[in-house]
Amino acid sequence: MDPAEEIEQAAFALQKPMNDVIERGDSSVQQFYRDATVFVTGGSGFIGKQLIEKLLRSCAIKKIYVLMRPRKGRTIQERLNHTLKEPVYDNLRSRQPQFADKIVPVEGDVADIRLGLSEKDWNTLADEVTFIFHVAATIRFDEPLRKATLTNVRSTREALALARECKSLIKFVHVSTAFAFVTKDRIGEKLEEQFYTSPMSPETIISLAETVDESRLDAITQNLIGNWPNTYTFTKAISEELIRTTAGDLPVCIVRPAMVLPSYIEPAPGWLDIRTVIGPSGIIIACGLGVVKVFQTDVNSDVAVVPVDLVNNAIIAAAWDSSKRPRENGQVPIYAISRSTRYGYFGDILRKYSYKKMSIPAAVWRAETIEVKNQYLYVVLAFFLNYIPAIILDIICFIIRKKPKGVTSFVDLYRKVDKLGDAYKYFINNSWSFKTDNLEAMFQNMSEVDRIIFNCDFLPVDIIEYTLIWGMGVRRYILKDGLKNTEYAFKKQQVFKVLNYIVLVLYAYVIWWVMKTVFQFVSSFV
Repeated sequence: MDPAEEIEQAAFALQKPMNDVIERGDSSVQQFYRDATVFVTGGSGFIGKQLIEKLLRSCAIKKIYVLMRPRKGRTIQERLNHTLKEPVYDNLRSRQPQFADKIVPVEGDVADIRLGLSEKDWNTLADEVTFIFHVAATIRFDEPLRKATLTNVRSTREALALARECKSLIKFVHVSTAFAFVTKDRIGEKLEEQFYTSPMSPETIISLAETVDESRLDAITQNLIGNWPNTYTFTKAISEELIRTTAGDLPVCIVRPAMVLPSYIEPAPGWLDIRTVIGPSGIIIACGLGVVKVFQTDVNSDVAVVPVDLVNNAIIAAAWDSSKRPRENGQVPIYAISRSTRYGYFGDILRKYSYKKMSIPAAVWRAETIEVKNQYLYVVLAFFLNYIPAIILDIICFIIRKKPKGVTSFVDLYRKVDKLGDAYKYFINNSWSFKTDNLEAMFQNMSEVDRIIFNCDFLPVDIIEYTLIWGMGVRRYILKDGLKNTEYAFKKQQVFKVLNYIVLVLYAYVIWWVMKTVFQFVSSFV
């Protein structure tokens, strides 16, 4: 068996305790959702897809309405049918072949008034829905403020408006982020599971988004967001303020996941989708392929992360737990789910284990990346190790009239990598810790069976084991190499290691010779 397949099979074995009890359907959380009618926003996103899958696989759900919009010439039903063919639903499909009959798309747009729903669909949801999971959000850190506000803030207002009209609402779960309040003046602090002062009133920012010209709004964005690092965290913070001030007596709770990574064991170990390449998984791919030789980060900083399946287990369980506990002073319960790990530890694990167990057959060079904290040193090293080789390769491609796959040029590829690095720089070069008292108390209150089915405790997980599962998932679901030829890929890396030393020596000599020649040429005119 291929070494990568061995990792996958060992991870699949972790599902056995859950599979042994999940079919019984008699746990407290499962009973809580029996015959539930659910409405999900963001159901086509990374978290949303796995949330739908887990609800249907673990609970006797009656129906799930999913907010969708027509796209690329496809109707919402065609989009849903296409989505349900994705690997995230393979496990569920094998157990419940007719699961799709319980999923009903409703046409709308989360950024529109009344979520873009028709009067008929709005009324249908109000009559039937018992649970609302508001997952939809734009997670682009550089999203223009207008779009971020309409998608992240106004959508929350409209979802709450729907919740108020639901005749049999049991719980409204708002999915926020642990990073909503990681402002520049809170670096190094521990954030509580509580509300913090909002940067702006929800009414004000919504009014600005609705009435101010977009170019003018873009021009004042930096002044508006202040201590917040980007429009994503800024608008997610305001969304929480909107819930705090307007939810009233609605049965609401908030779940704050940290940086969401590929699954640990559900629906399959290491599952992720193409959307995740704009995050840490994209960095792993670029480094594993031997494309990126230098990356800017502080390896000693802590990064708060959590696998997507543990996030959704927490989301599902939080609705149950918050329904049992009385509100203290009218406060909305908040559940943070996070585990802080030294960023460099992930790199250490990959360097130690990945060559023999996880080498990528499609790698084009030695999978070895220099991690640099200093901005100026990074610029210098990136110029010589990333951009100059990219320019040479682009010239070669131009001569042979062949373009690199997926990008317009190799230089463009490194610009994208730098853009990705810039987006995450604030989060991987600074550290915060997050109190998870409510989450831990919830886990302790769960029965043994519910802890197995809806595990949301990341602390006991072996990070080495999880990192290898993550790397395996990147190969299985993004690179799609079938987890084959790892031993061949390892031998290839050994050859690349020798070639890398030779090329670096020759490259250093050429740079020295060019600089010497230029210096002599300039000196001749002095």
